[in-house]
Amino acid sequence: MVEHGERIEDDVFVDVKLTNDEIVQWQIMEYRSIECLVRRKKSLRARFTYGIIFSFVNLVAWFLRDYGQRVSLHFNILKACGPEGHECFQTVGVLRMSLGCFIFFFVLFLTTCGTTKLFSIRSTWHSGWWTSKFAILVITLVVSFFIPSDFIHLYGKLVKVQKLKNPTWSNNVNFLAGELARVGAGIFLILQLVSVIEFIAWWNAYWMPDDRKKQSSCCGLFMSTLFYMASLCGIIVMYALYASKPSCTLNIFFITWTAILLLVMMAISLHSKVNKGLLSSGIMASYVVFLCWSALRSEPANEKCSPQKQNKHVDWITVLGFLIGVSTIVIATFSTGVDSETFQLKKQEDQMEDDIPYAYGFFHLVFSLGAMYFAMLFISWNLDSSTKKWSIDVGWASTWVKIVNEWFAATIYLWKLISPIVRQPKIMNHEEPMQQDQQQDSD
Repeated sequence: MVEHGERIEDDVFVDVKLTNDEIVQWQIMEYRSIECLVRRKKSLRARFTYGIIFSFVNLVAWFLRDYGQRVSLHFNILKACGPEGHECFQTVGVLRMSLGCFIFFFVLFLTTCGTTKLFSIRSTWHSGWWTSKFAILVITLVVSFFIPSDFIHLYGKLVKVQKLKNPTWSNNVNFLAGELARVGAGIFLILQLVSVIEFIAWWNAYWMPDDRKKQSSCCGLFMSTLFYMASLCGIIVMYALYASKPSCTLNIFFITWTAILLLVMMAISLHSKVNKGLLSSGIMASYVVFLCWSALRSEPANEKCSPQKQNKHVDWITVLGFLIGVSTIVIATFSTGVDSETFQLKKQEDQMEDDIPYAYGFFHLVFSLGAMYFAMLFISWNLDSSTKKWSIDVGWASTWVKIVNEWFAATIYLWKLISPIVRQPKIMNHEEPMQQDQQQDSD
C-alpha cells in the first residue's frame, strides 16, 4: 500500500492511499495512452508512404506513355503486349499501370473498410506490413501486363452500341465495363469537389467566427476583397488571351458564363435571407475562375483561339506545367482521401483515445479512384488521341470535362446557400399541425 499527499482547499493535506492493484491499473492506463499516441503517429505517417507509392505509379505510367517505345523490345516476350510490344506503352501502358494501381488500393480498401480502433489487426495492417504490401503492389502492376489488351481497352474506353451486331449477355457486360475508368474518375472529381466546398465553408467560419471580434472581421473583409480582385483579374486575362477575336465564340461563352456565375454567387450570398458574407463566395469565385482557365488551357494548341504555340520540341514551360499537373493529382488525391469527416452521414461528436485518426477504408477508396483519374488525365479522357510528350490533360474532351466540373461546382455551392431557405417552409408547415394538435390536447 502506498500513501500520497493531496492538497485541497485552504492548504489542507489529505492522505490518499492507493493499493497495489490501483497502481498497476494506473500504469497500464498510462502505457496504453502512450501506445495509442505511437500508433496514431504511425498511422499518420503511413498516409505519406501511400502518397509516395501513388506518385511513383504516376511517374512510371508517364514514362510508359512518353518513352515506353524505347523499351518496347523487352515487352515482346509478353503475349498480351502484341508482337512489337505496342499494347504495353503509350496510352495502353498508362491504362495498365492505372488498373494495377486501382487493384492494389481497392484490395487495401476491402481489407481496411470499417476499421475503427487503433489496436485492431486491420489498423496494424494499414500502418505496417510494408514488405507484404510492396509485394502485392508489384504483383498487381506486373499482372496488369499479362491481361489481354481487349480487357484493358474495356477498362478505359466505351464500347459503342452500334458496333455490337449480335447483342448478347457478354456484350452487355462489356458495354457496362467500358466506362469503368471514366466513371471512376468522374466519381473522384465529385468527391474532390465536395471536399473543396467543405474546406471553403471551414475557411469562412475560421476567418469570421464571431462578429464581435473586430480583427477577424477585418481579416475576413480583406480576404474577400483579395479573392474577388483575383477573380476579376482572372476574367480579364482570360478574355485577353483566349477570346481576343470575335470568332472565338465558344471561349467567349465559357468566360462570360463564368462571370455570370460569379455575380449570381455574390448576389445570393449577400441576400438578407442567406447572409453568408462575401468570403465563401469570393473563395468559390476564385476556384470557378481557376477551373475555367484550366479548361481553356486544355484546348489543343492548334486551335486558332489558343495562345499556346504548337511546338514539336519540349521546352521548360511544358515540363514545369507537367510537374505541376502531376503534383496537383497527388495532392488532390491525398487531401480528399484524408477528408473522410466530410462524407460521414453521422458525425462523431467525441473521439476516443484509441479511435483511428481518419477512415482507412475511405482513404484507400479515394486512392483507387485517383488511379482511374490520373489515367484519364494522361490520355486526355480519350483512348484514341495521340498525346504530346510531357503534356497532361490536353484535348477537347479534357476541356469539356473541366467546364462541366466548373458548372457542377457552382451548382452545388448555390444549392448549399439556398437549401436552408427552401427547407424552412417545409419544416414550418410540418410544425404547425403538431402545434395545433398540442393545443387541442391541452384544451
